[in-house]
Amino acid sequence: MKSYINVCDVEKYYGSAAGMTKAVDRVSFQVSEGEFVGVMGASGSGKTTLLNMLATIDSVTAGHIYYQETDITELKPDQLAKFRKENLGFVFQEYNLLDTLTIGENIVLAMTLQNKSKKEIQKGSEEMMRLLGIWEIRNQFPYQVSGGQKQRCACARALINHPKLLLADEPTGALDSKAAETLLETFQSLNASKRATIFMVTHDAFSASYCSRILFLKDGRIFHELIRGQKGRREFLNAILDVLSATGGVKDAR
Repeated sequence: MKSYINVCDVEKYYGSAAGMTKAVDRVSFQVSEGEFVGVMGASGSGKTTLLNMLATIDSVTAGHIYYQETDITELKPDQLAKFRKENLGFVFQEYNLLDTLTIGENIVLAMTLQNKSKKEIQKGSEEMMRLLGIWEIRNQFPYQVSGGQKQRCACARALINHPKLLLADEPTGALDSKAAETLLETFQSLNASKRATIFMVTHDAFSASYCSRILFLKDGRIFHELIRGQKGRREFLNAILDVLSATGGVKDAR
């Protein structure tokens, strides 16, 4: 597969010289187009900091992050904003929906900001809502629907403009097991059918088992990698649990 992201010796420090914390310590890896990559690690391991740097929300202290030929660590703020708008989609644990807009309007807003035509907006939003199973609730407000439906709305909003990379930070953290499974199956389906590149941070082995590859972080460094290959999801889940057990991680087999 063609390489899409190349992370080269990235470091992120917080604090002053007297009390400096290394959140990410000389991390390097690649993500290919169409991969579904998960990142796991204990709280404070640097996984969310790493995602935020890939998302251009946070900057690196040292090192480089390339999206194909573009080094995002060298871009100016206005260039970063343009890059983010044209290339990235975000799904976070908090849905970040506008309560005064319906489910459909929350999704349409993302296309409106891209100056799409009315015809494109209507066709694209309906297709995405039907794909994610939320067409029937399009006229309801966020407070009227379940957490799983809100998260699928957030997913539709992130995907509506067909970003090159979907970044997900603990997307199932606020969901019950059934809603989480539905969302993860949606991610897996989009990855398989649309070749969507997905980079997901999670602490949950069950969620991670839907990925094609897992990077394990500890103290800001990658200490292990698991590739799913031809393994079934249950077999891959057991392999993930073995790594977590060996490192004192939390088990969650659901």
